[in-house]
Amino acid sequence: MKVEGIDFSGKGRVLGVGVDLIEVSRIKNMLARHEERFLEKVYTEQEREYCMRMKHPYKHLAARLAAKEAVSKCFGTGIGSELSWQSVSVINGFNGEPQICFDEKGSRLLSERGGEAVLISLSHTESMAVAFAVLVANT
Repeated sequence: MKVEGIDFSGKGRVLGVGVDLIEVSRIKNMLARHEERFLEKVYTEQEREYCMRMKHPYKHLAARLAAKEAVSKCFGTGIGSELSWQSVSVINGFNGEPQICFDEKGSRLLSERGGEAVLISLSHTESMAVAFAVLVANT
């Protein structure tokens, strides 16, 4: 398997896994109460732009929040001092697949854990969003 130029064919290791499930209505309610403050605290500018141009932005925002939680769980840290909401960003790869991008804090944690990448899978319905993250090393 290849991820951003990293070859995991037969010799990669799983260092951690994380999963998160979130109700889309939770995001809708947070936006109704704290719109810009919530968006700017949790999502990167790129994530906000992507989600807000979708026909149903709430489920895309929910999936990205679930991704951030799942990534924090695969590191074993949760969201806090070691990894902030802004440290983890979901971007679209060449074929539209979700990929995880880190800021400096997230990149440092990835390196400290001996990881090469975090693989992510997202899914959502009208009412629920889920993310599954795997921290992998290439040895």
